[in-house]
Amino acid sequence: MALTAVFFYLFAALAIASATMVIVTKNPVHAVLFLILTFFNAAGLFILLGAEFLAMTLVIVYVGAVAVLFLFVVMMLDVDFAELKAGFIKNAPAGLLVGGIVLAELVLLFLARGVAVGLAKAPGAPTPTAVSNTEALGQILYTKYVYFFQGAGLVLLVAMIGAIVLTLRHKPGVKRQVVADQVARGPKTAVEMVKLGSGQYAVPEAGAPKKVPEAVD
Repeated sequence: MALTAVFFYLFAALAIASATMVIVTKNPVHAVLFLILTFFNAAGLFILLGAEFLAMTLVIVYVGAVAVLFLFVVMMLDVDFAELKAGFIKNAPAGLLVGGIVLAELVLLFLARGVAVGLAKAPGAPTPTAVSNTEALGQILYTKYVYFFQGAGLVLLVAMIGAIVLTLRHKPGVKRQVVADQVARGPKTAVEMVKLGSGQYAVPEAGAPKKVPEAVD
């Protein structure tokens, strides 16, 4: 119990400190690295709670994909972060006001629920003893909450398609593949028969015979 409490406070303190550094640090690359550290500490907290599937998902999905994608975007795009942070001081009072309201709501929620500040009791086993955490989570998602799970996936799919449609820009003068035109092609449109005489050649775009230019001495 004491060892679990030590690891809990260690992971929690590192997670809070690294999350604070994500906001405070000025270098965007360092901010992404601190974000990865936050994900690892949150995964450690999930393991202490017995939710190893959520911990591995957090590490594989967010650290292995999202955070690395953020890092590549920050390093490859020439973003003027000084210009983006120019209005930080001007909007700081509004941000502090919203943060204070959220903090007050959380304090009132804990007081209303009667949760004492300090080390709580050891959490019970989150999964039945007969199955693993991953199997139990799959049984719940695909039986009791299957409609909500599929609805969340549909919302994410629509959001992804909408983001692609809104950000996709076609450059003029660039040839693109049109599948419908390729399927509709036949022998008459794919092959053009041109009768050439002696000393003539055909231009593919025009299809009209041209005379071969004479060599110049």
